[in-house]
Amino acid sequence: MTDIVTGANGFVGNVLVRELVKQNKKVKAFVRSTSDISSLENLNIDILKGDILDYDSLLKAFRGIETVYHVAGKVFLMPGYNEITDSVNYHAVNNVIKACFKCGVKKLIYTSTIHAFKEPDLGTAVDETMPYCPESPRSIYDRSKAKASLAVKQASKEGLFCVILNPTGVLGPYDFSISAMTQTFIDFAHGKLKLAVNGAYDFVDVRDVALGHIAASEKGKNGESYILSGERVTIAGMMKMLEQTTGVKAPDIFLPLKVGKAIACVMPIYYWISRKTPCFTKYTVDTLCSNSYILNYKARKELGYSPRPIVESVRDTIDWLVEMNYITQFKISTENKNLDIKTS
Repeated sequence: MTDIVTGANGFVGNVLVRELVKQNKKVKAFVRSTSDISSLENLNIDILKGDILDYDSLLKAFRGIETVYHVAGKVFLMPGYNEITDSVNYHAVNNVIKACFKCGVKKLIYTSTIHAFKEPDLGTAVDETMPYCPESPRSIYDRSKAKASLAVKQASKEGLFCVILNPTGVLGPYDFSISAMTQTFIDFAHGKLKLAVNGAYDFVDVRDVALGHIAASEKGKNGESYILSGERVTIAGMMKMLEQTTGVKAPDIFLPLKVGKAIACVMPIYYWISRKTPCFTKYTVDTLCSNSYILNYKARKELGYSPRPIVESVRDTIDWLVEMNYITQFKISTENKNLDIKTS
């Protein structure tokens, strides 16, 4: 039987496709006709053109499919995209569910987010016992993913085998679209990052997220959610990892989160004018303020999930960026390669 990955050209999507191919799975990649598919070059896969907002194109793509990995989604870091965010992240999931039922798909593995859960107060760790929160005050992205997660859970009760996965902050190699985090790595390596904000977050390697998806299809339980977290890292700790890897000095100035929030409110104007990748926005600062004490015991126990140390992910990301010429110059530091860096 064949598996299909929606959003296959994206960050998590293309790495999931790579891992499936490594395991000799027959894979179809579902992408929009306008998508840049350079991330899928030289992979032994079938590429299908369609749109998750187009139900008929999903019907054509899902025929003969055993497992649908619904990875496609969209997060906008700039204001003004509420309608499209809700359409892509929620309404399209209903299309996927209906197409799975219609085509007799055996399994739906859905990529949600850690922020779909209701966030507990600091001092209480986040785990899968937290309810999904479609009224989340943080952003339309969080609300749309929560609504979609609830829709998938309902489908699991109606006869479709479904598993929901909740990654934290994804980073690593193969980020061809250059996310905000990867852009931060590039700016750091080129000596453009002169200051940062305080805060912390849980980061996970994209390759571990991909392996978690495959494990969920093989070992996951119907209707269950699994957190795919990695390691809680302070921003200062992340900067030290980058300094160790690149030899470029980390910023000395770290803004208080309150100051960062104030500045972030006016940053969209800069990004619109400069047309640069948004990195420092209200959503990213709010994320650094969020409860990032996150547990992945359930995924470890039931899926055999075992994420790698983030320092390894940082080094591999920098190596990949150099290989792809996204980073063109910096002095690689070989000193203290085995240095223990405090990350939390």
